[in-house]
Amino acid sequence: MPFLLILLSKKQSGHPALPTPLSAVVLKPPETPTDKNLSSLAAPRPLTSLIPSHSFQTSTISRDIDIAAKFIGAGAATVGVAGSGARIGTVFGSHIIGYARNPSLKQQLFSYAILGFALSEATWLFCLMVAFLILFAM
Repeated sequence: MPFLLILLSKKQSGHPALPTPLSAVVLKPPETPTDKNLSSLAAPRPLTSLIPSHSFQTSTISRDIDIAAKFIGAGAATVGVAGSGARIGTVFGSHIIGYARNPSLKQQLFSYAILGFALSEATWLFCLMVAFLILFAM
C-alpha cells in the first residue's frame, strides 16, 4: 500500500494556521518478485534498449534549419575558391608584365610566380576543405 509523505514549510501563507506544502512524495513498498519479473531478468537485452531514443530526436523544422545552415556555410567557404582563382591570374599577369619589362630576370621572376601560385593554390584547397567539413562532418 503506498504512503503519502508531505513536507511542510514553516512559512505561513494565506491563513496563519495553515502551513505551505513544500513537496509531496509517494512512497511504495518493495514489490515481491513474480514470474513476470523473473522472466525479464533471464532474457538478455542489449544495452542500447536501456537508452530512451525518443528523447534524442529533433523536429523536422530544426533538421531543415540545420541543413540550410550547412549549405549556407559551405557556400560562404567556397567564396575563397573564387578569390584564389583571381589571385592566380594576378600572379601570372604580374609575372608576364615583369618579364616584359626586364627579360634578364626571367628565372628569378619565374620562381616568385611559382611561389605565389603555390600559396594561392593552398588557399583554394583550404577553402574547399572547410566547405567539405561543413557539409559532411557536422
